[in-house]
Amino acid sequence: MNFQAAQDGVDIISLSITPNRRPPGLATFFNPIDMALLSAVKAGIFVVQAAGNTGPSPKSMSSFSPWIFTVGAASHDRVYTNSIVLGNNVTIPGVGLAPGTNNGTMYTLISALHALNNETTIANDMYAGECQDSSNLNQDLVQGNLLICSYSVRFVLGLSTIKQALQAAKNLSAAGVVFYMDSTVVGFRLNPIPMRMSGIIVPSPDDSKILLKYYNSSLDRDEFTGKITRFRAIARISGGVKANYNSSSPVIMFYSARGPDPEDSLLDDADILKPNLVAPGNFIWAAWSSLGTESVEFQGENFALMSGTSMAAPHVAGLAALVKQKFPSFSPSAVASALSTTASLHDKNGGPIKAQRAYANPDQNQTPATPFDMGSGFVNATAALDPGLIFDSSFDDYMLFLCGINGSGPVIFNYTGQNCLTYNSTINGTDLNLPTVTIAKLDKCRTVKRTVVNVAGNETYSVSWSAPYGVSMKVIPARFSIASGEKQVLYIMFNATMNSSTASFGRIGIYGNQGHVLNIPLAVILKITYNTTNG
Repeated sequence: MNFQAAQDGVDIISLSITPNRRPPGLATFFNPIDMALLSAVKAGIFVVQAAGNTGPSPKSMSSFSPWIFTVGAASHDRVYTNSIVLGNNVTIPGVGLAPGTNNGTMYTLISALHALNNETTIANDMYAGECQDSSNLNQDLVQGNLLICSYSVRFVLGLSTIKQALQAAKNLSAAGVVFYMDSTVVGFRLNPIPMRMSGIIVPSPDDSKILLKYYNSSLDRDEFTGKITRFRAIARISGGVKANYNSSSPVIMFYSARGPDPEDSLLDDADILKPNLVAPGNFIWAAWSSLGTESVEFQGENFALMSGTSMAAPHVAGLAALVKQKFPSFSPSAVASALSTTASLHDKNGGPIKAQRAYANPDQNQTPATPFDMGSGFVNATAALDPGLIFDSSFDDYMLFLCGINGSGPVIFNYTGQNCLTYNSTINGTDLNLPTVTIAKLDKCRTVKRTVVNVAGNETYSVSWSAPYGVSMKVIPARFSIASGEKQVLYIMFNATMNSSTASFGRIGIYGNQGHVLNIPLAVILKITYNTTNG
């Protein structure tokens, strides 16, 4: 595939697949996908890969290698929400790409379980409450009212569908449909689902209980027979087809795979920062085949709202193409550098970008994101087209890195045909000229070298830094002037000041007097300081 892509003159490959398990063997980098992509990079092709949807646990990353640009998923500020307003003035939020009821008119609520026809009982159709078959329901009761249906685990499994329930409601001339979350559905997150009539899905089990409590308390019953004599619960649905804009974005989504980058199946940490970047990946309008059968809810649709790192990667691939268009001579690593050093570190409110930490109630489980959550930050389309300085690496640099892994020679020769004996020296991941610095094990002290190239006009830069906790550091030079096209070497000195196995993070800022700003994330995991005890 990659050889054909090179022959076709491809500049960018966007890959939304990852290994389905951590690759065994010497190192995670030696898997068929990563090694094939190395040959693409050798041909000058920039490779973008989705990080994987296995978050939020640490070391859940599914994209491993330094020559691959790994993209995680974040939210954006466009959301589609609707709500139901009950007769007692309680408003319950929901999901659903659905129109609202007419002009704020209140409609009577009626549960499918209370609208069964004479031939249907719970005993002979235990799923009647899911509204899958209009023949089970009494049209005289449902017509013109809001039909309440249960969203059970059968919907999650695909045995029941929203589309079928909507068709049943339409057959019965209902004014709309209200789905409540059955108590058997725990921790399931719903995407906005298109509905061609007024409708809402209440995704919260707690909110569903509030809805049902109001409904049941509003029923009039015959005091002798217990039969319902009147349905007094009323409600209206506000539409969910118009976008709302939330200024708290971006937030790293709970499912987005996290670092640190696992170096091998023993879960040793690599000296490589992953992910590289995050981009919009949640509730993305995506082209959809109307003939597609993957999702029953989207059958017949031409677009669908999709979520995942596979939605985030194409955003970055498109921007990479613009960078390549402006700088045709850029190598894949130069494109990666432009995207990385210009990334945003703050949300729209100016606060730190946050990351969801749990699958359950992710909005209530957020803390500031680290480089292991977001890499260099959230992609900044405008700034990436004017990076000022870039960090460049070559295929030979990656080979020096791979050949530095003990016992890797035969594996490398098998994949690439390259003989490690032809290289006079090797390097480790920290020494790759990346726009990040990751040190898996800082044993007392370490000096790291980085080289930048000026792709803008003449400029004078000043350097500042914040050291990772448990580390002291210094960057030399702290100020430099650089002409267009020139290179500058930076030396970054790290000293462990405490013993710790907990990852800590810092940042280098490089500020130009012509407005260019570069952010270099730092990650140090294991820190070992001098042993001051005797014996």
